[in-house]
Amino acid sequence: MNRVAVALCAALALAGLGASAGLVLPARWRSAAVGAATVAAGVAGAVAGAAAVSGTGWQVRVAGLLPLAGVTLAVDALAGWFLLLVGGVAAVVGVYTVGYTGRTGRGPAARGALALLPLFVAAMLLVPVAGSVSTFLLAWELMAVTSLLLVLSEHRHSPAVRTAGLWYAAMTQAGFVVILLGLAWLAAAVGGESFAAVRAGAAELSPLVSSGVFLLCMAGFASKAGAVPLHPWLPRAHAEAPSHVSALMSAAMVKLGVYGIVRVAFDLLGGGPRWWWLLLGAVGAVSALYGILQAAVATDLKRLLAFSTSENIGLILLGLAAAGLLAAAGQLAGAGAALAAAFLHTANHAGFKALLFCGAGSVLHATGTRDLDQLGGLSRRMPVTTGLVTVGALGAAALPPGNGFVSEWLLLQALLHQVPAGGTVLTIAAPVAVAVVALTAGVGVATFVKALGTGFLARPRSAAAAAAIESPPTMLAGMGLAAAVCTGLAVVPTVAAPALDRIATGLRVESAPLHGSGIDLRLAGIASSISPLWIAVGVVGIAVGFAAVARAAGRPRRRARAWDCGDGPLTARMEYTATSFAEPLQRVFEDVLAPEQDVDVTHSAESAYLVRAVEYRRRLPDRVESRLYRPVIVAADAVGRAACRLATGSVHRYLAYMLTALVAVLVAGVLR
Repeated sequence: MNRVAVALCAALALAGLGASAGLVLPARWRSAAVGAATVAAGVAGAVAGAAAVSGTGWQVRVAGLLPLAGVTLAVDALAGWFLLLVGGVAAVVGVYTVGYTGRTGRGPAARGALALLPLFVAAMLLVPVAGSVSTFLLAWELMAVTSLLLVLSEHRHSPAVRTAGLWYAAMTQAGFVVILLGLAWLAAAVGGESFAAVRAGAAELSPLVSSGVFLLCMAGFASKAGAVPLHPWLPRAHAEAPSHVSALMSAAMVKLGVYGIVRVAFDLLGGGPRWWWLLLGAVGAVSALYGILQAAVATDLKRLLAFSTSENIGLILLGLAAAGLLAAAGQLAGAGAALAAAFLHTANHAGFKALLFCGAGSVLHATGTRDLDQLGGLSRRMPVTTGLVTVGALGAAALPPGNGFVSEWLLLQALLHQVPAGGTVLTIAAPVAVAVVALTAGVGVATFVKALGTGFLARPRSAAAAAAIESPPTMLAGMGLAAAVCTGLAVVPTVAAPALDRIATGLRVESAPLHGSGIDLRLAGIASSISPLWIAVGVVGIAVGFAAVARAAGRPRRRARAWDCGDGPLTARMEYTATSFAEPLQRVFEDVLAPEQDVDVTHSAESAYLVRAVEYRRRLPDRVESRLYRPVIVAADAVGRAACRLATGSVHRYLAYMLTALVAVLVAGVLR
């Protein structure tokens, strides 16, 4: 029997078993059973993905499962890549969940919340294997509903969770409607709803239809991916959801928005005019820059990581846009390198973001707070967590030997080696994209230096941080698995080369983008190569060498109090907080961030010249949300309040409304 079919069926069956266990088992067994089932389902999904990217395809249609359309499943190399990502993240999160949810029986450990976790994984696995419009929309909505219910796990305990749920519900359903319109239009235009029929008829579509479908689908999928300006749900939902759910959403679910864009734009429509890719590149550039700037000034650890997700999604979209532009210009080598960079970054981001959100959950589990201004000193209290989070931060900051460095290097190579003969548009767009990647990388380094330095190093700035204890072994094991994946992708990225070759070939980018030995990574058609393993060995060797020389040449170490300028022993009040660390960046980008600051001075009653208290307040609202969404919300609220006047309770008035509507429909039918 087909390996993909067997593994996928096993994953869905195990997810169903895990959901049943979450509903019926007592609290003391519930977390372990659901976690084990989630791990098993994730491993099975990853096995199906690995088989698919190795060249094993699969397709089946079950006619009677859905009314009218039936269910069509089809797995190719593109679907296999995302199956591999979702399954791998699910396996990591399943191990982590056992320790994180514990035996409380409340919130994330309640029956409903735990039963939904494997169902969410199953829904995500179904999205990339859907082979028709109706099957895809059903799987997409299942994923949206299960993730929304998981976000609301702790709605009874926090108003912020309810607000996050409202934002997420509104934006995810709006995105679904837009995707529904786009895919229904596409199916109607080609005369069939299966993806095979759409591919066959896409060449006959008019520019109006293909461009309209692209715009609608790009908007809906970009919203799910958290791209700016369709991102306001993301920092709320990711920050307020339980941390294991945040890891699944940020590391896996948002990538399915990327999958949707690739499936529609590259596969079903077969590419398009240059303005498609310029628009997608503009969205990616704005997302990368705005996301990392918001992350740089955030003091909530999970909000920082959420905005970092918008930044990385922006880089992925920038890679896809570069691939589209280069392919349209006939530069297939560069297009293949850009496409490989985008797909490799989806895997790298899945690894380090799952690790970082699990690390944030460990901090929250140990201290009860996500506020970096209230943390510090965790490196002594939680040394293993600190070391694992450092691995994830290296990847997120795109510093060698982190795994994010390799994919961003690939993207830069594709942009820098574009041929000037590709046209004026490409000649202008490529340097701009290089500048965006460079600026994003620089601010990203500052962001994660802030997160590590103020959150884990120095002295604790609260009693909770001073009393923190290390996470349970299962939580550390889950984080360790993610760190191992990050390390593997950082030093031996060539393991992904065959899969990326098959994806590029399937998307009609004929050039196989990557090749090389287990050590060297070379780009096809581009005179450029890199040896990540030797870079890692060199960085570690230099660090160890300097430490050895310093110890051998220096005087014997002795413990002494640090110099304190004669002002007494150093205290936590003397060190940088996350707010003060980000202050210079905030000033540089003040026009973009538009911070709100206020100082209240309270004078003594006896004299206007004597100050009793000074209160300083600083707030950094999401400028896109306040300028774009708030006016729409206010207007909708005003319309709703005005519409309330129509509902007076009078039956006669309601009958008049119905009669008016009926007459309007009849008149419209006659005029038509």
